[in-house]
Amino acid sequence: MFLASLTMLLPGIARAQSDAAYTYYEAGDVSAPTPRTPTPGLMLIGGGDWSAEAWRWFANKAGGGHLVILRASQDGSDGNWLLENIGGLASVQTLVFSDRSAAFDPRVGELVAKADGIFIAGGDQSKYVRFWKDTPVAAALNAHVAGGRPLGGTSAGLAILGGTGYGALAAEAVGSAEALADPRGAKVTLVSDFLTVPFLENIVTDTHFTERGRLGRLIAFLAQGRGAGQTDLIGLGIDEDTALCVEGDGTARVFTESGGHAWLVEPEGAPRFAAGGALDWDAVTLTGLGPHSRIDLTNMTVDNPAFEGTAKVAAGDLRDVPVPPQRRDWALAIHGGSGVIERGDLTAEMEAAYRASLQAALATGSAVLEQGGTSIEAVEATLRILEDDPLFNAGRGAVFDAEGRNQLDAAIMDGATMQAGAVAAVSMTKHPVTLARAVMEKSRHVLLSGEGADQFAREQDIEQVDPGYFRTERRWQQIEEWRRDNLSALALDPTHRFGTVGAVALDRNGNLAAATSTGGLTGKRWGRIGDSPIIGAGTYAANGKCAVSGTGTGEYFIRESAGRQVCDRVAWNGQSIAEAADATIGSIGVLGGDGGLIAMDALGRIAFAMNTEGMYRGAASSDHPAEEAIYADETLANED
Repeated sequence: MFLASLTMLLPGIARAQSDAAYTYYEAGDVSAPTPRTPTPGLMLIGGGDWSAEAWRWFANKAGGGHLVILRASQDGSDGNWLLENIGGLASVQTLVFSDRSAAFDPRVGELVAKADGIFIAGGDQSKYVRFWKDTPVAAALNAHVAGGRPLGGTSAGLAILGGTGYGALAAEAVGSAEALADPRGAKVTLVSDFLTVPFLENIVTDTHFTERGRLGRLIAFLAQGRGAGQTDLIGLGIDEDTALCVEGDGTARVFTESGGHAWLVEPEGAPRFAAGGALDWDAVTLTGLGPHSRIDLTNMTVDNPAFEGTAKVAAGDLRDVPVPPQRRDWALAIHGGSGVIERGDLTAEMEAAYRASLQAALATGSAVLEQGGTSIEAVEATLRILEDDPLFNAGRGAVFDAEGRNQLDAAIMDGATMQAGAVAAVSMTKHPVTLARAVMEKSRHVLLSGEGADQFAREQDIEQVDPGYFRTERRWQQIEEWRRDNLSALALDPTHRFGTVGAVALDRNGNLAAATSTGGLTGKRWGRIGDSPIIGAGTYAANGKCAVSGTGTGEYFIRESAGRQVCDRVAWNGQSIAEAADATIGSIGVLGGDGGLIAMDALGRIAFAMNTEGMYRGAASSDHPAEEAIYADETLANED
């Protein structure tokens, strides 16, 4: 809301309520004197949650006075939050810009000029570039820091603070793989001569760093800059929930809410570009900064680094990224369905067959990860093995619907990009998980179904088979039993109650992925679709949080948004991956549903949760060899 008290501080600005170019909010006493003289400092936040320690540090740098927040979206609610939860400030005033003309309004310029501390919020940095570059607001920001007063930014607000910054001026943001494939491409839009911030003149910043897999694109930014003659350019990436706080002398330390890091990225030598634009860089020195680390930005020396290593880029492929402390180099977990699987239900031969099949799938996915492949490649390769195995209710072993057809569903999600693809009710595609990946990577859509999905598969040259390929005698007997009794054959064959297959993986670059594939329920009717192809229900992945694949009564997984719920419990409630997985299955049970799920967090810690007597499952990691389990009372060394 607009408050008339601002008139006492800056005559006339309260009339900005009717100005379409910006909106003004305030919290606290804007007329109070500043208790202490502000001192220099930079608070560089990587997005996500704000560290209370970092904000108290910043409030002290502002002399306990008046903070101005600049943004180009949302509202002024952060002001109230800061006063109520952090304190140490007389007032918080927020300007929300909606047009470049606001940057020329003298009332805006006066407010920025009088600020004891300025913080630039997240959002879309292209708006900041378009609204502020070469305007009085940019000049006022430069004068603010030159005058020894603190400046901070998060996410988009940090992206513009480097001497060179990623402006995000293209229609779509660029990801790491695309940027490394052509660092000088049209989507890699760097901006210089915008702001002049002490200690950041030769730095390109990036945010949401580990969570969104942005190391590759930051290296690409440096390649473009260095290739254009900025030979001293280096990179600084900040993880979510993490702040690098810089003192007036250039020394800095990390505050983090979730074990995040700041990443110092220093390539050696000059970049090389192939004829098609792909990047080659033989050595990129990476230094991780944790809470116990200290860096001097005047000379880039680091005391007590959290981790160190040297990566390289070959033909646009990033390799040899060091593993932060506590994170596994790689990890893989799989499931083959849950249900009433008690000891003695399976013959010795059948149990051995299931265990061998789980080991074969783990071996395939582990090989991909061990050789430096991506998490997406690993989960797809793993599920293709299970889709070929008639033991499981996916692909070759899919159950029949009420009309005697095999209708297959699958989904896949990339935690680094938050892109996803899914298919439902396909009947001629041999590997539905591969089709789901094609939907993610080669279409504008997330979910395709039925004949349209199979048609898309044919257009993408994805292997097609006659529908008879999916028929197995065991599954046919199940549907015959269902037809005779109008009861699910699952009741007569409880060990195969939910045969859905799934995989979650963490690769050496810290990227998570999840995939799920299923034939659905025996005797399903009316085009029923379960949770497996529903992103956020049966399949979900988000870097820095978790990856999940579920198996069970899909309607309940959908109603509980099970996959997303696990990640939200990790991110918002601070629960461990095991606690989040168990609590989510518990919430499904309260509604009357049953099943299980596999989950993995950003460090590669694995959880299996179920409210059934068993779940076909297995895991492998850089710490432990592959192992499998069937019964609920079995534990795995890879399980955390």
